[in-house]
Amino acid sequence: MKIDWDRRTCARRGHATYAPDETRLRERLHAETALGAAWRCLRCGDFALGDPHGSGPAENAPLVPRGKVLRDLFILRFLAIERAVRGVFIVLVALAVWKFSNSQDAVRRLFDEYLDVFRPVFKHFHYDLDHSPVVGTIQKTFGYRHNTLLLVAVLLLAYALIELVEAVGLWYAKRWAEYLTVVATAAFLPLEIYELTEHISWLKIATLVLNVLAVVYILVAKRLFGLRGGHRAFEEERQTASFLEVEEAAKVPVQAHGSATVRSAGLGG
Repeated sequence: MKIDWDRRTCARRGHATYAPDETRLRERLHAETALGAAWRCLRCGDFALGDPHGSGPAENAPLVPRGKVLRDLFILRFLAIERAVRGVFIVLVALAVWKFSNSQDAVRRLFDEYLDVFRPVFKHFHYDLDHSPVVGTIQKTFGYRHNTLLLVAVLLLAYALIELVEAVGLWYAKRWAEYLTVVATAAFLPLEIYELTEHISWLKIATLVLNVLAVVYILVAKRLFGLRGGHRAFEEERQTASFLEVEEAAKVPVQAHGSATVRSAGLGG
């Protein structure tokens, strides 16, 4: 089912109306109904009852995101939420590493005590904890120096900061955030591929696929690094959502007292 991004957004945020000074355009965007004056929405083209949200020359009409632009914004905000969740998780991991570095010996003793307790239990089920990959990995971390763990915590915090900055920038559709996301995500793709060669899991596969799709989508859709005409073509594409294009795209003819106007006003109100 095709999503009507314009009406979906208007249903959540309300209509965006504007009264141009030019008489011809003003007459096409304005209608008088039995319920009062109605103005055509710059986003969805429906009529909405009430005073316009702005007025002035047509060239000063607000550039209202619509159609493909709204779809792109929805995808960017989905990626922003994913980055924010990941950033918060990495911050928690960094704090855990930092805390562990300050109590490494105590944690090791506690782990060894529990290992001694559970070793006979697992042995009963024919599982050798002393040769377990998980146990071996945990024991290796106890051998890391305090300064090494602190460095790991700092690097994790730096990575988390990048993720959180990406999240904020993507949420507000900032072009610098799109560049940052593409560069930072692409830089970590080799590491994610290497991790898959060490151990395959559905979470790692899903993360890798999501990151690859995010890089390709932002590169192509946002015309980064000169792709598909670059920034100039991107700005020209945005202008297709301008006031004049919306006005010309509206298919319902304006009739001051016609039934078509009354129906549109009812839908827009």
